Amino acid sequence: MVSIEAWFMDDSDEEQRMPHKRNPNEPVSLEELEKLGVFYWKLDADIYETDPVLEKIRKDRGYSYSDIITIHKDTLPNYEDKLKMFFEEHLHLDDEIRYILDGRAYFDVRDREDRWIRISMSKGDLITLPAGIYHRFTLTETNYTKAMRLFVGEPVWKAYNRPADEFEIRQKYIEGLSGGIE
Repeated sequence: MVSIEAWFMDDSDEEQRMPHKRNPNEPVSLEELEKLGVFYWKLDADIYETDPVLEKIRKDRGYSYSDIITIHKDTLPNYEDKLKMFFEEHLHLDDEIRYILDGRAYFDVRDREDRWIRISMSKGDLITLPAGIYHRFTLTETNYTKAMRLFVGEPVWKAYNRPADEFEIRQKYIEGLSGGIE
């Protein structure tokens, strides 16, 4: 059984690395995330270099390029600045694909009503965020994650901070939403 932990976020300005669950918690299911174009797999990160399941996903989805990033104050130059940049609400013109090999992190995505949904990521979690979805990224209180970044073709690192509604990919994303979260 594939499981993911996601929830609607509270409106607190508290430290971004905290869980920010509403009280009471309002969980969001994998099915609800899929309606937003967010897809998820649970893999065995201990065998990522030889994992046939990962290889099949890469082949089926055309993920031909990958690299590994370790996000920690001792390994990432300009650590605090990078975390602030990752947490700015933005979109990409291509899908964002991340596979957590170690540690923990959060991806926040907007639903159809513009509410934040926080997705908890830990070792073995692979997620794809569709091109055109507003999102952001942060670490948890552990302040560490090691992730594989996957791309179709050469990597594109450009983020477009909100507002970016004028982009064709944003319009296609909005038009393609099927159902969303009510």
